Amino acid sequence: MSSPASLPSATRPVSPELSALLRRLQPGQRIRVTQTVRVGLRRWQTAVIGVFRGFNYLCTGLATDRVPEDDIVVPIVHFTKDNGELSSVTVDEQTRIEAVEG
Repeated sequence: MSSPASLPSATRPVSPELSALLRRLQPGQRIRVTQTVRVGLRRWQTAVIGVFRGFNYLCTGLATDRVPEDDIVVPIVHFTKDNGELSSVTVDEQTRIEAVEG
């Protein structure tokens, strides 16, 4: 059974390139995560480097009794920052993740 080219997401599918990278990463590898932050009309990019711990999904639904299609599935990357802080980020169409050396 083959896996889909892109990972499911509640908003837009994760790019095939990022999906492939996330499937290849192993716990202990160093990564750089770059995301675009938006507050009001202002946007900027921020990046952090850390050690990859894992990848999974946050799956949640509404608190009311609704149809299963209302479930929200969000890809999550877990990593440890260089200062020892455990961190997790949601992956969206603006997220860039790359493996880094050393």
